[in-house]
Amino acid sequence: MIIGIVAVDRNLAIGKGGALPWHYSADLRFFKQTTIGHAVVMGRRTWLTLKGPLPQRTNIVLTRDANLKSDNSIVAMNHVEDVLEFAVGSDQTLFVIGGRTVYDAFSGHIERWFVTEVPLSLEDADTFMRPNFLNGFELYEMRQLDEDLRVKFYERTSETD
Repeated sequence: MIIGIVAVDRNLAIGKGGALPWHYSADLRFFKQTTIGHAVVMGRRTWLTLKGPLPQRTNIVLTRDANLKSDNSIVAMNHVEDVLEFAVGSDQTLFVIGGRTVYDAFSGHIERWFVTEVPLSLEDADTFMRPNFLNGFELYEMRQLDEDLRVKFYERTSETD
């Protein structure tokens, strides 16, 4: 299974200056509990914003940078097809965790979306999800993370792109 997991503000912003523009403990806790024991795939820029590999997860970095090599902390892959092949051969769920370029690259392969709605409208955000990223998906569950945050769960109902 391939799942996209993202937090968006009211305008679908997901980033500012190469970083997550907010900090909500409830969302970070949800992300950790949801992805532990599974594989996460991210772009090189997202990888560089982390303080290190996400513990207890297979960290896959999708990159065109030939200098970034697999080691004990990450699996570096150069093509979406390589990641998809890994996912087929693994018993782990693959979580696509960003950034925007990686979300777009996997858009036709994501079977579910877990979308945390952040109650903000950032004026200086510079990275956004595509407005139609949930086309072909249907809401099947909603969960309140705390009084400000809720996460919506979507499942693919049709092929789009």
